[in-house]
Amino acid sequence: MSGLVLKLGPKERVLVNGAVIENGDRRSRLSIMTPNANILRLRDAIRPDEVNTPVRRVCYIAQLVLSGDADPDEARHQLLRGIEQLSQALTDHDSRAILDDATQSVSEGEFYRALKRLRMLLPREDRLLAAAPRLS
Repeated sequence: MSGLVLKLGPKERVLVNGAVIENGDRRSRLSIMTPNANILRLRDAIRPDEVNTPVRRVCYIAQLVLSGDADPDEARHQLLRGIEQLSQALTDHDSRAILDDATQSVSEGEFYRALKRLRMLLPREDRLLAAAPRLS
């Protein structure tokens, strides 16, 4: 994660290597210089009860690594398997590019970057699920 820049709003919280840090009253920027630091914006965090779709499940696994609640090696296998399953359903060019980048990020141990890419699929998944016919 060398060179990661976080732009934080007033009172925004971020989890850095297991410690919750709250920004002050003004907007600020933090440069994270330590490679492989585990960073998670709490405003972006997916809560366990929100893990109800395929993309959210894969995002949640990456999030667990960043929060220190999952072993990176075990999570890497789960993430790669989940991304592969997503690539079978999301076959458009843009989704494939995002999934390829997420795969590369996971392979390199860059879980924050992988989560950031995977989150880009959430609006697309929401549209697909909204358009899907409901089974009774």
